[in-house]
Amino acid sequence: MIIQLSGHHLTKKFKQQTILSDVNLSLASGEIYGLLGPSGSGKTTLVKILLGLEKCDQGKVELFNQKPSISSFRHLGYMAQSDALYEELTAYENLDFFGSIQGLRKKERKQRIEEVAEIVHLRNDLSKKVLQYSGGMKRRLSLACALIHKPKLYLLDEPTVGLDPLLRQSIWKLFQKLKEDEATLIVTTHVMDEVNRCDRVGLLKDGKILATGSPADLLKTYQVDSIEDIFLKGVSH
Repeated sequence: MIIQLSGHHLTKKFKQQTILSDVNLSLASGEIYGLLGPSGSGKTTLVKILLGLEKCDQGKVELFNQKPSISSFRHLGYMAQSDALYEELTAYENLDFFGSIQGLRKKERKQRIEEVAEIVHLRNDLSKKVLQYSGGMKRRLSLACALIHKPKLYLLDEPTVGLDPLLRQSIWKLFQKLKEDEATLIVTTHVMDEVNRCDRVGLLKDGKILATGSPADLLKTYQVDSIEDIFLKGVSH
C-alpha cells in the first residue's frame, strides 16, 4: 500500500480556541477518504494544513512520503469550499489560466479544457463569463480547474454543495473513475448519503477524529444504524 498523504499529531489553535487536536490520518493510493463532520468541526482547516495553505502549531504533514515541496504540490488538485475563480474571465479563460500555472503547454491545455468541461457538463458554457454562472455551475467549474492537470491527489472541500441530485451522482461516478486510475481523494462533506461511497471515513467533531474506518466497519463497531448516530452518541476511539 502506497501512502500518498499523511498528517501526524496535527494541532491548531486560534487564540484560546482549539481548532484541531492531535489529528492523525493517512490516505493510500487509489482510495476515497471521506472527511465527515458538522460545520465548525475543523474540516476546512485540516484540508488547508494538509495543502500547506495554513501552518499547524504542532505535528507534521508528509506528501508522497516526503516533506511537502513546490514540486510535490504540482501533483495536487484542490477545490476550495468557496469558489476561487476569476469572475470577469470566461470559464475557458479560467481553465486556461489554471492549466498554464500547472505547466501544461498550449496544445495540451486546449485538449484538457475540452475534456474536463465535458466531464462537468459545461462544454456549451465555456465562452460565458463566470459572473454569469449560477452557484452550481461555479462549483462544477472549480472542480474542472482541480482536474485540469491530472493530479495524483485531490483535496476537495464539499465539492457537491449546491448541485442537484443528478449532477451529484455524475460527480461521484467521476470520483470512482479517478480512484480506478489510482488517484487518491479526500472529500469533505456533511451529507450523510455520500459517506457510503467512500472507502474510509474520518469522523471529525470539535477538532478531534472520533473514529476512522470503512462505513460498514464503523456501523458494526459502534452498533448503530447510521454514521450520523456515531456523532449523536459522541463516542470516541
